[in-house]
Amino acid sequence: MNGDGFASALRDPAGDVHWLVPADGPSRRLPVERWHRQATAAEATVVARCAGPTLDLGCGPGRMSVALTRAGLSAVGVDVSPWAVALTRSRGAVAVHADLFGPLPAEGRWAHTVLLDGNIGIGGDPVALLRRCGSLLCPSGTVLAELEPPGAGAWQGQAHVETGRHRSSPFRWAWLDPDAMSGVAAAAGLRVGEVFRSGGRWFAELTRVDRPAAP
Repeated sequence: MNGDGFASALRDPAGDVHWLVPADGPSRRLPVERWHRQATAAEATVVARCAGPTLDLGCGPGRMSVALTRAGLSAVGVDVSPWAVALTRSRGAVAVHADLFGPLPAEGRWAHTVLLDGNIGIGGDPVALLRRCGSLLCPSGTVLAELEPPGAGAWQGQAHVETGRHRSSPFRWAWLDPDAMSGVAAAAGLRVGEVFRSGGRWFAELTRVDRPAAP
């Protein structure tokens, strides 16, 4: 999650309503209370697809990092917000304060990278983000990314977060729906293995183009 844009929302899970406001589109209410709860049944389907060391990118308050850890996996949350990292660690999971585009532990050796809660938008350039995710994976690894519902299309641009009377500084953001994912993944050196729906939410599982063939 963007540390500046989402900081006020992370600190106020049950107070004001929080909105993601694109510069050229309708506002979207942020499900902040869900971020602070335990992983949902829909998110459990994502955890079930992980079978090795996993990076939870843009971990926020850490519910996915916690769920992955409880599933017996080596999981590390990554977030640019010190507050998010502190929350994740307070829940018993491992997290590092870092920009995911900067140096990270064990690059090229992770089995999975996870991008939930709109985090496909981090940096405002999904191709660059997914290319970075691919560089973090081992050859047989996968990217698990949440998508917008079909029909939302693809969008990139400036956005800010509004919380009550507080308005964050603008930041680059993006979103994708299932139809837009194939072209973006291909441009990032990945392919779409599967798009699946769970709990009314949409997800994609991506593999590296150079993934070894199954024996």
